[in-house]
Amino acid sequence: MAQTAASSPEGDVSESVLFDRPEITLPDPVPDHPLLNGRREIGRGEYSAVFEADDPEHVLKLISSPADYFLLTAEDRPRGIHFPIVYADLGVVGRAQSGFPFHLIEMEKLYPLIDHSPAADLAHRLTSFYWQACQKWSQLGMNMGRIAFYHMLKEPLSIDNTMHEALSALSDFIEEYQVLPDILSVDNIMMRKDGTLVFCDPVFIA
Repeated sequence: MAQTAASSPEGDVSESVLFDRPEITLPDPVPDHPLLNGRREIGRGEYSAVFEADDPEHVLKLISSPADYFLLTAEDRPRGIHFPIVYADLGVVGRAQSGFPFHLIEMEKLYPLIDHSPAADLAHRLTSFYWQACQKWSQLGMNMGRIAFYHMLKEPLSIDNTMHEALSALSDFIEEYQVLPDILSVDNIMMRKDGTLVFCDPVFIA
């Protein structure tokens, strides 16, 4: 979830955009495990930490949130060009202070959005539209995000078919797993080297 641009875990530091919220990072020490021992930590989010992998275009992501783990590994997870490529589920490597198990996965390396790039401009439009929808449904309290995300798909928004399919798949996942959407933080939307926008941490459990 929320991270600052200076601690972007899926890639190298560069100029980022979107809503920059106060930094909250995973408080846990790195588990003592053969798959993690000696690896350089790239960055850390609220529910995860990311490490260099043997392949420079891969990373190892340590996940404490069941929402993030299901989004990346469930058989019915959202798929397509706007979601991360996962190469391997490496299993449970410890337990977080939250009580949830630490899962480790190997996935593609992603990068912060570059200001004024097409991916950043699209991300700005998506997050602004979503934020307006949240304000419209704010009386629903914690459920406003889920309802806002669902209704933003019903409103006119100029996006291509692949992005509309990605948002629809993410909305279905949110409803099926009863998780909450989060596409407002600076690092919850990232990009590949080719400029493709990728939803990297778009959900959480309250």
